[in-house]
Amino acid sequence: MPTPMPLEGVKVFDATQGVAGPHSTMLLAQHGAEVTKLEPLDGDWGRTLGKAYGNQCAHSIVFNRGKKSLAMDMKNEAAQKVAFKLASEADIVVESFRPGVMKRFGLGYEQVKAVNPEVIYLSVTGFGQEGPYNRLPVTDSVIQAFSGWMSINRDASGTPQRIGMIAVDVMTGLYAYQAISSALIRKLRFGKGAYIDCSLMQAAAAFQSAKVMEHYLEGGAPQVLYVPVGTMRTADGYINITAMRERHYVSLCKVLGREDLADDPRYDSREKRIEREAELMPVIREAFLKRTTAEWAEALTEEGVMNAPVSTYSHFLEDEHVKAVESVSWIDHPGMPGALPVTNIPGLAKIGSDPDLDRAPQIGEHSREILLREGWTPAQVEELAAAGAVGGITETTAEAAE
Repeated sequence: MPTPMPLEGVKVFDATQGVAGPHSTMLLAQHGAEVTKLEPLDGDWGRTLGKAYGNQCAHSIVFNRGKKSLAMDMKNEAAQKVAFKLASEADIVVESFRPGVMKRFGLGYEQVKAVNPEVIYLSVTGFGQEGPYNRLPVTDSVIQAFSGWMSINRDASGTPQRIGMIAVDVMTGLYAYQAISSALIRKLRFGKGAYIDCSLMQAAAAFQSAKVMEHYLEGGAPQVLYVPVGTMRTADGYINITAMRERHYVSLCKVLGREDLADDPRYDSREKRIEREAELMPVIREAFLKRTTAEWAEALTEEGVMNAPVSTYSHFLEDEHVKAVESVSWIDHPGMPGALPVTNIPGLAKIGSDPDLDRAPQIGEHSREILLREGWTPAQVEELAAAGAVGGITETTAEAAE
């Protein structure tokens, strides 16, 4: 692990739940920031995404590694005072409540900025802070539908489909991280804080920017980029092929045993193939049914045609290239059944370099540690716990802290 890490000494107050906000703050933690994760007494709802193992799941581990958890009831005034102190002393505040909720807690941007003028404050919401939809509840699927994403992802019958993962949340976390990083550079150079409104809707729109423009320019029916391209059914599975350039198309025809298609005046240019996609693609798809995926992959690769068998995650984890470049590391995590595969992040040290950064916290695991560090006495910590303001304070943790 490089020493010092780029964000070493940067304090982050993380009042986010789910995936989008936690993803951004996990990246801050992995770059060395000290991230205090505020979550309800019963935990971030992101801990319930998928099958649970105690109070963790795959999503909560992946997007909360390297943080410290402080569990509090934010309806409690004492908890709000604790949170305000942490936010007022943080370099970065990230929150994902509905618009106006943080203000009601006394933690809105203007309230924090009044005592911490250089704070970088980012809010994650579904539709943003303003506009007629700003208070509507949102899920990843809702934004996939709203943003037009599903319109370009249809099944064989033409029905729009969602991607089977929370892709918009994940990309929103990436956009949030890059916005925070840029704001942090400005703060370090010029002493200026920032407020950043980061919504799932805008992140999905930004990600699809070229497709949105293309849709507009071409009257809602943009042409395909090139032909042939797509997923082909084989004798035993599926393979994805891309014949982007003329030489790729000629080589594909050779592999398929259809050299006649390469010279056919109906298909002998990119423009002609695009124009006649509807008649060419069925011919190519039919040819792929004659051999297995492995046979096609070998033959296509030998001829320089870009391809990839459609794999499962099991295939990916066992792939020789994935292993050779250490794309995935395996870690043991408290409460989880055996070693877990965690994908490494470009630009960061390999997982396993620092055990503290590999673990995601239990609910309120660090409540006592954080409060004592921030100046509360042991007696005051016990009072907060007795009042129901703070969770995760047990006799075991108390004894360990003392």
